[in-house]
Amino acid sequence: MIKSDITPVFEHTAFHFFYAFARFEFCLKEAGYLKSDKPGKKAEPNWDRFVRSNRSRYTLSAAALALLNAAPQQQISTAPGKLAWREIEFDENEYELQAVAILLRTARNNVFHGGRHGANGWDDVNRTMQILTHGKTVLDELAEFARFGDYLRR
Repeated sequence: MIKSDITPVFEHTAFHFFYAFARFEFCLKEAGYLKSDKPGKKAEPNWDRFVRSNRSRYTLSAAALALLNAAPQQQISTAPGKLAWREIEFDENEYELQAVAILLRTARNNVFHGGRHGANGWDDVNRTMQILTHGKTVLDELAEFARFGDYLRR
């Protein structure tokens, strides 16, 4: 997506997605979902630990299903200095919460890091808006699901 394609509506949507994403990662850390809790280690959110703790009781919402159907692609290296895009493939027995968490992080990385040239449909502003809108809704739903309300009010 090039800068001239970024409308005020897109900016607003992207901001709210990034804000929800950042707040959700804040909640993960505050709730103790850390990659390491050893003194002196960097406090990084542990999405995988969150998924393992909650995957058996999670069910897909309409927004989560829409995000799965939108299927943001993942950028990969094909050779030194060469990049390409591929669909994210999930195992047949993949937990739904794991798939949703992966797609949320992929959408965040894709928009935040830019450079979407060559990605099928990524320059489609409407598709990107849908992914961000569904992603923001899913983040809000996950915060409610995880009962992160107290952390969100801080």
